[in-house]
Amino acid sequence: MREKLSLAAARRIALAAQGFADPRPSGPIDRRHLNRVLARLGLLQIDSVSAVVRAHYMPLFSRLGPYPMSLLDDAALPKKRRLFEYWAHEASFLPLETWPLMQWRMERARANDESEIYKGLARWAGENKRLIDAIYDEVASRGPTAASDIDGAKGKGGWWGWSDEKHAFEWLFWAGRITTHSRRGFERLYDLPKRVIPPDIFNAPAPRPEDAHRELLRMSARALGIATYGDLRDYFRLSPDDVKARLEELVEAGELLPVAVEGWKQPAYLHAGARMPRKVHARALLAPFDPLVFERSRAERLFGFRYRIEIYTPAEKRQYGYYVLPFLLGDTVVARADVKADRPAGVLRVLATYAEPGAPAETADELLEEFRLMQSWLGLERMEVVPKGDLGPALAALAERAKS
Repeated sequence: MREKLSLAAARRIALAAQGFADPRPSGPIDRRHLNRVLARLGLLQIDSVSAVVRAHYMPLFSRLGPYPMSLLDDAALPKKRRLFEYWAHEASFLPLETWPLMQWRMERARANDESEIYKGLARWAGENKRLIDAIYDEVASRGPTAASDIDGAKGKGGWWGWSDEKHAFEWLFWAGRITTHSRRGFERLYDLPKRVIPPDIFNAPAPRPEDAHRELLRMSARALGIATYGDLRDYFRLSPDDVKARLEELVEAGELLPVAVEGWKQPAYLHAGARMPRKVHARALLAPFDPLVFERSRAERLFGFRYRIEIYTPAEKRQYGYYVLPFLLGDTVVARADVKADRPAGVLRVLATYAEPGAPAETADELLEEFRLMQSWLGLERMEVVPKGDLGPALAALAERAKS
C-alpha cells in the first residue's frame, strides 16, 4: 500500500525542497548562499525576456531576497566560474559538476538524434557539415566569438529567422563542440569547452548514459521533493525510454518512496531525504520560469494555480497581462501580477494584480512589501501601481497611503 499524503503536506514538502521553508538571509548574501540555492535547484532556466529582469536572476531573489546580481554574473565568468550553459529544462545555467552528466545528450546531438535536438536543426546539420566545420575552426582560432561576429551570420528569414551560420553555432553548442564562454549583453560568446570548463571537470570520465540518467533523476527528485513520473522526467527533459528503468531502480534502492497524494490522479514519488515542515512562511514573487512553477500542470496540482504565460498572446486577448509573476504567500500561490521594470523612467510599474480564490486578507499588504523589495533590488527610484484587476484597487490605495 502506498503511503497517503494530504495535498497540504505535499505543498510543504515541495516548497521545502525548493528552499522556501528557510528564512531569507539577514546579512550580506555571498557565494555560499548562491551555492546552496544551486545545489537545491540544479539549474536556472534562461529566457531572453527582460520585462522585469531576465528569468535566471529571479529564483535567487525569490529565495534570498535582494542580492547582488553580480554574484550570479561572476559565477558564469571564467575567473570565478561556477556555472556553464546547456540544454536542461530548456536553455539553462547548470553547476559545473553537471557537465559530465550531459555528455550523453551532447553525443546524441552530434549524431543528430531527433529525440535530443530540434528536428529542423538536426536535418539542417545533416546537409551542412562543411559549414559547421568551418564555423568550429573559426571559433577554435579566434577564441570567444559571437555568432554576429561572423560575416553572414545576420538573420535572413527561414527557420526561426536564423542564418546558416547561426544554425551552425546552435548545432555546435547543442553537440557540446562549443560552449558559452561569456556574454556580451545577452549575446553568447562561444569558445571551445576545453578552454571554458575547468580541466578537472572537462577531463572527468563521462558516466554511462544510464548512470547519468539515474543521477539526473536523483537531482530532480531532490529539487522537487515530491513528484509524479512526469514531473521527474520534465525537470531535465528526459525521454520516457531513459527514465522508466532508472526510476524503478531508485524505488528499489529506497531513494524514492511511492506515495499517493490527495487529489492527484497520478502516483507520486517522495524523495527519501525530503523535509516535511509543519508550516511554511514563505513570501516571494516568482518568475514564469521558476522551477517551482515552470511545469504548469504541477503548479496546478500543487496550488490549484492555473498559469499560462501570455507574452505571445495578442494584447487584446490576454487574460492577466504580458509578464505575469505568481505571488507565493505562506504555503500557496495567492495572487499574480503583471509587472514591468521601466528602467529609463526608474519606475517599477505594477500594471495589474489579481487575487486567487481564498487569498488571505493580508495579501495586498504582503504583496506591496515584496514589490518594495523588488524595486530596491532593481535599483528603481519609485513604484507606480495601476488599480487594475480585482486586487489592483486595494494595492494601489495601500501604495498611495505609503507615499503620504
